Amino acid sequence: MENFKVPFSPLRFSKNTLYLLDQRKLPVQETWIACRNSAAVWMAIRTMVVRGAPAIGITAGYGLYLGVQSFRGSRERLLLQLREQAAYLDSSRPTARNLAYAVERIVRKISASKEQDVEKLLRLVLQEAKDIHREDILLCRSIGKHGSKLFKKGSRILTHCNAGGLATSGYGTALAVFYAMQEQKIPFFVYADETRPLLQGARLTAWELFKSKIPSTLICDNMAASLMRAGKIDGVVVGADRIAMNGDTANKIGTYGVAVLAHYHKIPFYIAAPSTTFDLKAKTGKDIPIEEREGHEVSHIQGRQLAPKGMKIFNPAFDVTPAVLISGIITEAGVLRAPYNRAIKKIRELLGAR
Repeated sequence: MENFKVPFSPLRFSKNTLYLLDQRKLPVQETWIACRNSAAVWMAIRTMVVRGAPAIGITAGYGLYLGVQSFRGSRERLLLQLREQAAYLDSSRPTARNLAYAVERIVRKISASKEQDVEKLLRLVLQEAKDIHREDILLCRSIGKHGSKLFKKGSRILTHCNAGGLATSGYGTALAVFYAMQEQKIPFFVYADETRPLLQGARLTAWELFKSKIPSTLICDNMAASLMRAGKIDGVVVGADRIAMNGDTANKIGTYGVAVLAHYHKIPFYIAAPSTTFDLKAKTGKDIPIEEREGHEVSHIQGRQLAPKGMKIFNPAFDVTPAVLISGIITEAGVLRAPYNRAIKKIRELLGAR
């Protein structure tokens, strides 16, 4: 993994321990949490120590290994435990497709192997998790390369939530476009939405952009419309947590609103995501499960109460943007365009090859 240069790596694996950068404490503190079993990994994903669909998938891959690393028994019993651990980890957060993809891929790999030696099979589990980690870096770099061609010099680009190095293996999906443009010395400017209720834009995207010295400004979520009307935004790039086969896309709550605004103001709206984010079983956005989180995330900020105690709160973590509002989906295979049912056939082929 050390052969690849990434701006911000949110995780590392060493000596049977997964170390995760605690993103709940950024940008004030840079604290690492050590996970030595699958229960610790499950809790880290659920409580958003780690977040972002690709990063969650990588984390789950290592978590699956940690869940079976001490197994001693028959090959058949190992496969049973692998499936149980995969289902357990998948239950931590339901919307991000990359999580299920990672554990399903590892289980398939071990099931298809003719190896009978359990110790060798365990090493194969770990190797597959490492391969998923390594591949994500390459996928994200390809996304950045393709996405950088969509914008001209001086473009002013809006992004929502965090789809940077912190949400992936270290390079990003939406922010990969910015890193690629920076490497190519293409002048541009970024507006970052704060992204309520957990402020991933203010805490994480702003932190990445600032540390990378990318010209940028942080704005409240409700400022995007006025900036678009004033002609100060030339394009939008966001990430994705799950993409249906018709192009409907689930991403952080508020993304749909940004897409509607961009459509009204005739501003191109792009999704940036690797093939691992596509759900081959989801025909449309109606098939995407939407996680609902605890109300205190809305009523409190950094532990401080803002809303009346006892007030009912609705807190879906994601919304779905219809394909009709999406100008293109930036993947490692290139930029997919409507009609997405046809374009996404490329993604089926990529996933089938893995």
